[in-house]
Amino acid sequence: MDPESVKSNLVLILDYGSQYTHLITRRIRSLSVFSLCISGTSSLKSIVDLKPRVIILSGGPHSVHSPNSPSFPDGFVDYVESNGVFVLGICYGLQLIVQRLGGAVRVGERQEYGRMEIEVVRACGLFGSNEVGHKQTVWMSHGEEAAELPEGFEVVARSQQGAVAAVENRERRFYGLQYHPEVTHSPEGMETLRYFLFDVCGVDAGWNMEDVLNEEIKLIKGMVAPDDHVICALSGGVDSTVAATLVHKAIGDRLHCVFVDNGLLRYKERERVMETFERDLHLPVTCVDATDQFLSKLKGVVDPEMKRKIIGKEFISSFDAFGQDLERKFGKKPVYLVQGTLYPDVIESCPPPGSGRTHSHTIKSHHNVGGLPKDMKLKLIEPLKLLFKDEVLDFASLLIEFCS
Repeated sequence: MDPESVKSNLVLILDYGSQYTHLITRRIRSLSVFSLCISGTSSLKSIVDLKPRVIILSGGPHSVHSPNSPSFPDGFVDYVESNGVFVLGICYGLQLIVQRLGGAVRVGERQEYGRMEIEVVRACGLFGSNEVGHKQTVWMSHGEEAAELPEGFEVVARSQQGAVAAVENRERRFYGLQYHPEVTHSPEGMETLRYFLFDVCGVDAGWNMEDVLNEEIKLIKGMVAPDDHVICALSGGVDSTVAATLVHKAIGDRLHCVFVDNGLLRYKERERVMETFERDLHLPVTCVDATDQFLSKLKGVVDPEMKRKIIGKEFISSFDAFGQDLERKFGKKPVYLVQGTLYPDVIESCPPPGSGRTHSHTIKSHHNVGGLPKDMKLKLIEPLKLLFKDEVLDFASLLIEFCS
C-alpha cells in the first residue's frame, strides 16, 4: 500500500487515560491498519491535520459528570459528520458520546467489573454476522452507564444485568462499546474490531513493515543533504542498533556512530557491544569514555527524574564534543543526531501540543525525549518513533534481509 493510501486509512485513538490505550493502538496495527494515539484533549486542529478515517475514543478513569473530565474539542462532532469519519467510543468513550450528543449517563445500579457475558439484542455492524441472541464474554470496567441514548442511537447489545453494552447510530457513524474489546479477556474482541474497521468503516488493510522500511529510507534521504554528516547514538540495544542500520542504509558512510561509556554499564558490556558492532554489524563506531563526566554530575543525586535529565544532558554534551571532532576532520559540523526512540517513549514523555494533560501524568521522562536539553544544537532523526517494541523486532528481521 502506498504512503498516501496508508494515511487515508488512518485510525486515530484519542487517549482519555485508560491503561489499555496503547493496546488498542497495537491491536489495530496487528490488523495491518496504521493507527496513532494522541491525547484526548488535543485541539481540533491536531485531529483535523491528521485526517483520520476512523477515530476511537478510549476508556479512562473519569466520570463524564466531573467538571474537569476530559472530552473531545468543540467542533468535533461537526467535523466528523461533515467529513465521513467513523467514531467508536470504548467505555468512557461511549459515555462521552452519549452525554455530548444529548443522552444521559448515570452511576450504574450494579457497577460491572471483570468478566461479564453480553448478548446481541439487535442486528448490527459491530458484531458482523453474529445473530440476535449471540452471547460472548467480555471484560467490563465501569461504574457509570448509559441511561438514555441520544436521538437516533440504538442499543445493540446488553450485559447479563441489563446494562447497555453496545450502541450505534449508523446514519451519523457513531458506535460505542461499554467494554474493552482490545484485551485478551474479551475473546471475541478482535473480531469485533475487525468487523468495525473493515465491514462498517470500509478501511483497507495493507500497512506493513516493508512499506515502513522503504518510506523511512526515502524520508531520510530527502531530509539529509548530500554533504551532511550524521551522528548516531548507539547504546548497544536493539532500538538504536536498528535505527543506525537503517540510516546507514540510507546515507552510507556519512553516518558516524558513537557509543558513550557513561560509567553505568554492566561488566564487560563496553567490550561486548563494540565487538558486536564491528564484527557482526559492520557499523563504523567510535567509543567515547565519559565515565568521569557522568559520575561527577550524578554524584549525590537521588531523585530518579533528575538523574534521567542529567544523563540526557550529558549524553548530548558528549555528542556535541564528538561532533566537533568530526567537524575538524570533514570541515563541516554534523547536522543530525539519530536516536532509537520508540512510540511508547514519545507518548509517555511528551503530551501532544495543546493537550493540557488534564487526564494523565508523565510516567517518566525518557532520556531520548523528555531528558533532552532545549538548547540542543543537533536536529533529531528518529526513524522508529512511531513503532512499538515488537514492531521494531519485526523491523530488524526485515532490515537484515533488506541489507543482505
